[in-house]
Amino acid sequence: MTTEMLPGFAPLAERYDAFILDLWGVIHDGSRAYPHAVATLERLRGTGKPTVLLSNAPRRGHALVQGMEAMGIPRRLYGDILSSGEAVNRELRLRRDPFYAALGPLCYHLGPERDRSIFDDVRVTLVAEVNAASFIVNTGPREFSETVDDYEHILQACAARSLPMVCANPDRVVIREGKRLVCAGALADRYIALGGRVSQRGKPDPAVYDLCLEMLNAPDRRRVLTVGDAMETDIAGATAAGIDSVLVTGGIHAEELGVAYGEPASPVAVAALARRFGLGPAAAIPAFIW
Repeated sequence: MTTEMLPGFAPLAERYDAFILDLWGVIHDGSRAYPHAVATLERLRGTGKPTVLLSNAPRRGHALVQGMEAMGIPRRLYGDILSSGEAVNRELRLRRDPFYAALGPLCYHLGPERDRSIFDDVRVTLVAEVNAASFIVNTGPREFSETVDDYEHILQACAARSLPMVCANPDRVVIREGKRLVCAGALADRYIALGGRVSQRGKPDPAVYDLCLEMLNAPDRRRVLTVGDAMETDIAGATAAGIDSVLVTGGIHAEELGVAYGEPASPVAVAALARRFGLGPAAAIPAFIW
């Protein structure tokens, strides 16, 4: 598939009936809204077409809403919101999936305090030591500056006890204020390499896109568009779910594409990126700009 290069989102807003929007890398960078993102949400809302925000953030939806409001992104500008943290919280409460049903009651949280909303209404006891745990919930490094290597001793200790891991954010990296930061998915990759068992909830699992379609009142998926900046999660997940996608080139792949945020990428560079992942987004835009 040839990826159409567009200067902004307006033509796509006309072609599709509903939209699944990524957050980090499209609407904000983890600390502030991207230029034009709020205005684009305003214009999209003005079309009357429904939206769902789909994020791999390891926090409950209400926590993401609060964070976006602090960035100047009003709640009225978008529809429902679904996060990896919300999906994991549901699994931990209901215990319907066999992996989750077998986890036990004692949880070691590998992650920062700000992610603790994931345990809201969950009947588990958080323990301070790996040796006391029956399973791990991994929401990512505790500090933005940390790497996978900083957690090698913890991961090895968990693997030695064969503790199952719930990864609440499949992302490997994100861009925050122009810097690449390690996410929970990178820790999960290392844990798998050590022989650990891991369950992940979020993009690129096509099941989360089915949930989004339900939130959008089940439109024809051929009339739905996903907007994201990461090929291995946003674009791969949408493709697996049979949904068209648009790549925001100024996000996670900006360095590889040789662009700064908001600068148009070369069609040749985008085509090379698509070939590397074996994926074909329907279109590419430099930023979430109208």
